[in-house]
Amino acid sequence: MVLAAVAVPFFPTTFLPPFNEGTLLVGLRLNPGVTLTESSALARQAEILVKQVPEVAHVGRRSGRAELDEHAEGVHVSELDEVGQPISHRIDHMLSGVRSQIAIKIFGEDLDVLRGQADALRSRLANIQGIADLQIEKQVLAPQIKVRVDYAAAAQYGLSGSQVLSTLQSLVEGERVTQIMEGGRRFALVVRLPESARSLEGLGQMLIETPSGRVPLSKIALIEDADGPNQISRDNGKRRIVISANASGRPLSEVIVDIRKVVSESRLPEGYFITLGGQFQAQEEASRLIALLSVISVVLMFVVLYSRYKSVVLSGLIMVNIPLALVGAVLGLWLSGQPLSVAALIGFITLAGISVRNGILKVSHYINLMRFEGEAFNTQLILRGS
Repeated sequence: MVLAAVAVPFFPTTFLPPFNEGTLLVGLRLNPGVTLTESSALARQAEILVKQVPEVAHVGRRSGRAELDEHAEGVHVSELDEVGQPISHRIDHMLSGVRSQIAIKIFGEDLDVLRGQADALRSRLANIQGIADLQIEKQVLAPQIKVRVDYAAAAQYGLSGSQVLSTLQSLVEGERVTQIMEGGRRFALVVRLPESARSLEGLGQMLIETPSGRVPLSKIALIEDADGPNQISRDNGKRRIVISANASGRPLSEVIVDIRKVVSESRLPEGYFITLGGQFQAQEEASRLIALLSVISVVLMFVVLYSRYKSVVLSGLIMVNIPLALVGAVLGLWLSGQPLSVAALIGFITLAGISVRNGILKVSHYINLMRFEGEAFNTQLILRGS
């Protein structure tokens, strides 16, 4: 039975520029453990709803991903391509392991404690203005059959624990014995237990080869019903759970400041810690790099100007235009309500180059007027030269 179905857009529409056509990736995440049939049925309903939007021309869907895929997912995850840039979603996944702007990772050993801490942190983060699509990584208890080998009983039949587990693994998971060729196609022939023998009773009656003959598995192992996590995610060998989120209606940088404040006030058990990642992390690194390169560029610009004019005053006069020019740029961002993004910083750099170029043209013209026309350096010269 499907317990929950949540359609989560990976990017809020407030962050998408105006456009007439493109693609948008819409994520449909169900509770882990649902069958492919149930997942496909709900995903088809989502497709029908999306197609009702007049501007939508085509919808493509993927349910689940292969185990060896770079972004392996279970069949409980479906993706509908419609408007946006799919490559940007993949880049976000590579940066933080999740397809969202913000990834808050809680690390620790006990999965129950991780889930409890994630629930508590999510409740506090929900009060932050501008945070959207706040959700905890799906982790549920899935039914399992646990087989605990009785090493003493196995030894009485001349078996070691590893031999029992190896035999059990071959029979349950299957063992590839050969290949079957059908025309130009090849198929692996795998021998394993039938589905009827994979139940609690069937495994107990399964016969295991021993030096003294075959014995039921129940004689040398304890077989019981149990629950276990559907998945265990790790980063750098440490168990973790992720709270993902996006920013909507507010600059991402301001949302991150509030998130860091909440995280710093969180009290975790010993051995547990929190890290932040996501799109904003790459943005901050890019901003720091741009700031460093900008400082180096300003110094080199001054050196070039001094080598041309041989005057600290004239070089400084040209350079002082840069902060004055940026005043208008900052005012423009404030009036338009735009955040100080990497794109804005690139624009600042371009504006700085234009202001320096204008300064060079004016100062050079002043000097030419004084040198070739005998003008005195006064207000009249500045007005004429400008």
